[in-house]
Amino acid sequence: MKSFLNAHRFMLFCLGVLWLKTFIVSTLTFDLTINQFLEAIVFALNPLAFLLVVFSLGLLLKAKYQRLYYFSVSILLTIILYANAVYYREFSDIITLPMLVMGGNMGDLSTSIVELVQWYDVLFFVDLMLIATLMVKQPDSLVVNRVSFKKTRSKYAVLAIVVATIVGAGQIDLGEQRSHSFNRDTAIESMGIYNFYVYDAYLHLTTRSQTVFADRDDWEMIDEHLTDNNVKPNADYHGVAEDMNVVVMSMESVEAFVINETINGEEITPFLNELIEDSFYFENFYDQTGQGKTSDAEFMINNSLYPLGRGAVFHTHSDNELTPFPRALQHNGYYTASFHANDKTFYNRDIMYENLGYDHYFDIQSYEVTGENSVGWGLKDVAFMEQSMAYMEKLPEPFFATMLTLTNHFPYELDEEDHFVDPYDSDSDILNRYFPTVRYTDEAIKTLFDEMKEQGLYDNTIFVLYGDHYGIAESHYSQLSEFLGYDITPDEAMKLNRVPLIIHIPGMEEEAKTIDTVSGHVDVMPTLLNLLGVSEEEHVMFGRDLLAEGRDDFAVLRNGNVVTDEVIYTKETCYDASDGTELDSTYCEKDLKRGQRELNYSDEIIYSDLIRFKK
Repeated sequence: MKSFLNAHRFMLFCLGVLWLKTFIVSTLTFDLTINQFLEAIVFALNPLAFLLVVFSLGLLLKAKYQRLYYFSVSILLTIILYANAVYYREFSDIITLPMLVMGGNMGDLSTSIVELVQWYDVLFFVDLMLIATLMVKQPDSLVVNRVSFKKTRSKYAVLAIVVATIVGAGQIDLGEQRSHSFNRDTAIESMGIYNFYVYDAYLHLTTRSQTVFADRDDWEMIDEHLTDNNVKPNADYHGVAEDMNVVVMSMESVEAFVINETINGEEITPFLNELIEDSFYFENFYDQTGQGKTSDAEFMINNSLYPLGRGAVFHTHSDNELTPFPRALQHNGYYTASFHANDKTFYNRDIMYENLGYDHYFDIQSYEVTGENSVGWGLKDVAFMEQSMAYMEKLPEPFFATMLTLTNHFPYELDEEDHFVDPYDSDSDILNRYFPTVRYTDEAIKTLFDEMKEQGLYDNTIFVLYGDHYGIAESHYSQLSEFLGYDITPDEAMKLNRVPLIIHIPGMEEEAKTIDTVSGHVDVMPTLLNLLGVSEEEHVMFGRDLLAEGRDDFAVLRNGNVVTDEVIYTKETCYDASDGTELDSTYCEKDLKRGQRELNYSDEIIYSDLIRFKK
């Protein structure tokens, strides 16, 4: 064995350096929960299993090609490491293969990506410069030699056993609740970053084939689950907004913690605060989006199905048969339109919107965008509202209109002349810039309401305003903690997944109230169907009427975390929802199983296109 190792020193050097780098980067980057010594050993060894396979294949090449091969492998795997480290800084997630389908959107993401790159990122590539130098100079101490597979079969057999043992050890259920988690951090802990992509490729292939092998029996089991867990809508509110226009607004990255909060003595959301007084406001409404972010929120609002855990439904399953909200309104005489000042192909909206039942999509071509009225991701929200009204006032009534704001989007850039409040003062530029952009969006929403009143549309329109997803990532929680005035413990971090949901019905100000039921995006569609007096019988929905007297407090996030009025499950730990006390895992077991079942059934509906079997 010693002679074998001496004969392949360059390969061993490259492998060792990359293994060490992978371990260090994974430890410092990902939010890992390693509680046992064996877990730590498995986590350290998992990258080695993949590297042993890949680097050992290079031994079969001619010696003159081996150095280039090992250098190329090092570059490729470093890119994977670096891309995930940068992405994780803001989104606390791993790049999955379905996300690569969204590569065409990268041009629009340029400002976000540049914001995430740091000067010290050069350290990711120092080893590559060293390997490149050694590859060129070819020192005698770092030799390469070709091996014959026939002569070294026994060594490859031993290697296969070692790799299988390492990978198998990672699949041992070391934690009590691991099997319940949809969080990719857990996957990184148990299989390593490289093996994760092997597994992700397997998932990608198997899920793509599910549609072909699905049958009616698959649908009937899920249909039974939905029937058993259905909650009767509140009859007292049935049809109270019948035949009214509907405006549904996605408030980009607006979180619930800004509501009724001030900065430097100024309200961050003065108009929303005032609107809430005359509206139904849901203060425990949770962000349930996955990697599709805003498009995931749209998907849930319009379908009451959960998004996928990998990629975005708008990209991967845009032609699925669905029972969407806009189409239901079409069948009830509504004209349906969407307003979004972005490229129509972004997140495949031009195709997906047609499937959802939109009559018209007002995309960026419908707007006059200049250097003065745009910033960051595009048209500023005030200009967006003003220009959208020129189209909305001409829509046939009743109409259903969805609007997607843009200004309050990471990295929260806004011209100083548009600031209604001063930036915050902390060590986080992102948090500092966040408050002025939220305040600007609040002013834009006020502009829309004023325009609706001026055009005589306000009194006959129901307004639904929701935060699409979180705005401040965990990497900024130390600074956010200073602003909030309390420590952001894991249970409090879960509560920061709350986003606003406001349902405003002119003429019902007396009935307005703040409701504390635990809920999420999937619950909006059944609520609106009931308010508009539209039957929910033909729809496949996991959500339940937010105003129903019989609904319980429950929300499952896309990563498998669960929150009720009694417990919070996050980071593989169960907490008391009221005081944050850590509880025995059995207190969360029932709700965890329910959440897992909900996500699994919704995934099966999407991956297998099961609604086609609904008759």
